[in-house]
Amino acid sequence: MNIGGQAVIEGVMMRNKEHYAVAIRNRQGIIETITEKSSYSKLFDIIFIRGVINLFLALYDGIRALIWSSNKNLGEDEKMSSMEITGTILISLIFTIIFFIVIPFISANYIHPEGLIFNLLDGIIRIFLFIIYLLVIAQMREVKTLFQYHGAEHKTIACYEARQSLTIDNARKYSRFHPRCGTSFIFIVLLISIILFTFLIGPWYIKIIGRIFLLPVIAGISYELIRLSAKFQNNNLIKVFIAPGLWLQRLTTNEPTDQQLEVGIASLKAVLK
Repeated sequence: MNIGGQAVIEGVMMRNKEHYAVAIRNRQGIIETITEKSSYSKLFDIIFIRGVINLFLALYDGIRALIWSSNKNLGEDEKMSSMEITGTILISLIFTIIFFIVIPFISANYIHPEGLIFNLLDGIIRIFLFIIYLLVIAQMREVKTLFQYHGAEHKTIACYEARQSLTIDNARKYSRFHPRCGTSFIFIVLLISIILFTFLIGPWYIKIIGRIFLLPVIAGISYELIRLSAKFQNNNLIKVFIAPGLWLQRLTTNEPTDQQLEVGIASLKAVLK
């Protein structure tokens, strides 16, 4: 059974096709766990389409998990309302489009407005901005803790996939890097976008709109590639392909503490039930 997950505020969310579970360590130092029905669609079984569907449903479950974990770690007066949560998501979406689509496009267009060079510059600038963004947020104390839980998630899943007992000592042995990580997925998305955006021709506004509407296609292709790379990760050619994504995980994961591994294990055990 494939298990995915993500780090949340002071905890870890684990997810399969049927359920997702969130485990957090609350302000009293006690582990709290919640299990919910996963968002699932039969379209998961259709190649290429399943990548887009899985991405949106995973985001939906991930946001639900983040809301629960953040509210558990906030006082009653600090809890976010539905309007505040919706506003935060919209602002994040607008920021993503401007920072990772519009700015690279304008910059590349200024340097070399046409042809293959333009598309290469557009992609390289996008990757450069992504790395800069990770380097900046990785310095924040709260993000460092979040990235530790990200490492705990990877180690726990690797322990489970190796069919080892889910204990802190066993999970500690495994790498904090995982080929199916969302960081690797984003890097593959950036690479595929360089290729597909080459076929966009016409005025600047057509290219901008095309970049936005091609994102589901890019996500679908990237999803299939990351599944294949995880399946054949011991192949030498695949090792070269996944190496940049694993390198980027050095920025998005940190070594977890035993307490954080305990939370990751609690989350996985809850979803396996």
